[in-house]
Amino acid sequence: MKSLYGKWALLTGSARGIGQHVALGLAHRMRRNEQRASTKQEQDAYLRRQVLVALGGLLCSSVNACGGSSAGAPVPVSTGMPTAKLPPPVASAEPASAGAIVSAMAAGFNLGNTFDLGIHSTQPSDIYPLLDLYQAAGMRHIRIPVTWMEPTNDSVLADATGLVNAAHPRLVQLKAVVDYALSKGLYVVLNTHHEHWLYKRYDGSQAMDSIFSKLWQGIAAQFADYPERLIFEVLNEPQGVFGDWNGGSSPNPSNARALELTRRINQVGYDAIRASAGLNAKRLIMVGTNGMGNHTQLRLVYPAKTDLPGGGIDPHLAIQVHTYDPWGFCGQDGSNAAWPGERAISDPILAVLAHARTLGVPVNYGEYGVGRQTNTAERDTDVVRGYYRLVTRTVLQKGMSTTVWDDRGWFGLTGATNAGGFALVNRIVQTMLSG
Repeated sequence: MKSLYGKWALLTGSARGIGQHVALGLAHRMRRNEQRASTKQEQDAYLRRQVLVALGGLLCSSVNACGGSSAGAPVPVSTGMPTAKLPPPVASAEPASAGAIVSAMAAGFNLGNTFDLGIHSTQPSDIYPLLDLYQAAGMRHIRIPVTWMEPTNDSVLADATGLVNAAHPRLVQLKAVVDYALSKGLYVVLNTHHEHWLYKRYDGSQAMDSIFSKLWQGIAAQFADYPERLIFEVLNEPQGVFGDWNGGSSPNPSNARALELTRRINQVGYDAIRASAGLNAKRLIMVGTNGMGNHTQLRLVYPAKTDLPGGGIDPHLAIQVHTYDPWGFCGQDGSNAAWPGERAISDPILAVLAHARTLGVPVNYGEYGVGRQTNTAERDTDVVRGYYRLVTRTVLQKGMSTTVWDDRGWFGLTGATNAGGFALVNRIVQTMLSG
């Protein structure tokens, strides 16, 4: 996201850990699913991952136990294991192409301001109902923004060297949410999100490359045996030294050095994932554009097929771009009076998709939306609903995928109910998914 809304109270779940009865139930489910795995290799991979998740939940009953902050009372960790049967985390003998996966992803949503910012609860049992709501509405995938090396609720998932803390309670929770989404048949996109250390300091040096490479090696290792429906996105919205429109010390996105650094950091993450174990050699990887991921930057960041990671011959590579254009209409301080007309929205999208065809890679529109900080009533209007529907239909009709931004705040599409669940708001989702 381009901006954040004011401090909200963190939505925390009730104190609950993984007790003995849950562990026994998990063991029973693991045994059932092991028996459904078609090969010994699949069984071993499945059992290994589930044992690690279960042990993580049992051991990480507090932040202190998992190397987190020692301040305050212990924070219980609950994976709230789903009742749905988890499919064995094994891909087919030959993974589907990026084009096939991106098309199958269709429309999806962002789990915003959660694992990336900590404004909303990261307790899996608090998140499952939201996934259920979106899936019932017709969404086919979820993007889970994750911040790894910047503090979220006073702790980090990876240290300053890029070493991932596999026992961190928030990572245990993240894996539970990923497991649940996969068990529901959804595609899942994981990324590195608010990595401001990189936006501010990246210089293309071997030292910086090593940190980012180590980070992605650690992430990839955590999910090495997960099925092809799990997708990695190298870096959210490259900005700062990669180029943005904020002025100050940041270069313009068209700056040659900024473009070079953007290509390089994408290559570093890509190489780290491809060199890791398990199914990552052919896992779908998404790379993005600078200028905070703006879709119009695609032609500058990757003018030719050979500029892509993998030299343009990797069939498991996709592009992710974002659009909040025009900001005068879409931004949280925008106005419906700034609506530019349908062609001003659809024509740039069609131009991006046309260029992607010359590159031979599919495109995911990973963020888009309309926010309002003050005049929130403007979001419950036909012009705003029409914007969401137009972006979604323009992209989907070309066989690509869209992932709408939902932060449950200024850009919110869902809200909490008095019964403790979630509901769609302003009829935006229903409209954007209508025929």
